[in-house]
Amino acid sequence: MGVYLVSVAARDWFGQEEGGYGDTASALAEELARRGLPPYRPGESVGDASGWFEEKMSPAMDGFAALCQAHLTRAEQRTLLDWSVLVPLSLEREIPLPIGTAYTDETLVAGAPQVLALAERLAAILGLPLDAIPATGGNLELTLWFLEGEAEQTAAVRPGPWSDDLTTAFYTAVYLRAAQYALRQGCPMAYS
Repeated sequence: MGVYLVSVAARDWFGQEEGGYGDTASALAEELARRGLPPYRPGESVGDASGWFEEKMSPAMDGFAALCQAHLTRAEQRTLLDWSVLVPLSLEREIPLPIGTAYTDETLVAGAPQVLALAERLAAILGLPLDAIPATGGNLELTLWFLEGEAEQTAAVRPGPWSDDLTTAFYTAVYLRAAQYALRQGCPMAYS
């Protein structure tokens, strides 16, 4: 059990059955139209691509939260940490939708470009060795890399602030790679 951050396939984004995001998709389309913006439609290849994004969000986030508090404004922390759906659109600010989720009373939609910029700042502060960390193209790649020893092996030969707290480095990498994946694949991300 636990909370997973996952990519959402186009068929699930518009789906009305259990596990579908049809209500969220409709509410977001209405809100975007109200703002004079076109509706969001996930890329058709999403879900058909070789791989998907799925990471288990189980380690304690205390160190990551402290990193965010030390280096991000309150508004930036909200953008990075409070969303329940991430879309590959540039959004000036998050969009609250009156759609409950398994974890919240409303859905907060954030833009992947904004989340990516914040995660990149944190990654730079930590000196995160992005060339060594998986770019995510499959199930639990980051979770396994950080929790099964590869991160420790890399830290031994490439120490830095990132290696002082691998859990904080894990969450920094997850948010960074999730935003990159959403933009690359044109798909939403959500907690499941």
